Amino acid sequence: MSSALWIAVLAAALGTLLMRLLPLLWMQRRLERLGDAGPEAMPQWLGLLGPLMIAAVLGVSLVPVTPGPLAWLATAIGVLVTLAVWWRKRTLGWPVAAGVAAYGAVVMLLG
Repeated sequence: MSSALWIAVLAAALGTLLMRLLPLLWMQRRLERLGDAGPEAMPQWLGLLGPLMIAAVLGVSLVPVTPGPLAWLATAIGVLVTLAVWWRKRTLGWPVAAGVAAYGAVVMLLG
């Protein structure tokens, strides 16, 4: 692998580590300072970080790498299949697998 790829992998790994580690360390120090305050000691913004990160990943995932009619069609069908399977099963694994399969099928059949 090229050195640029290794640098990108290390930067992604470091970013992922810091996104998880820094709030944890900050909260540990805060709890030590406040004593035994329990869940009330957790600030509201810290509880919102997880859903915000998931929303950011979802937003990035919905935009095709190479925008074009086929990519947008495959993305739209994948999202619709994902939502339909989620509506029926109410789980996380099956909808993702079905959405990826639908996306792949559209790209393979029409591409």
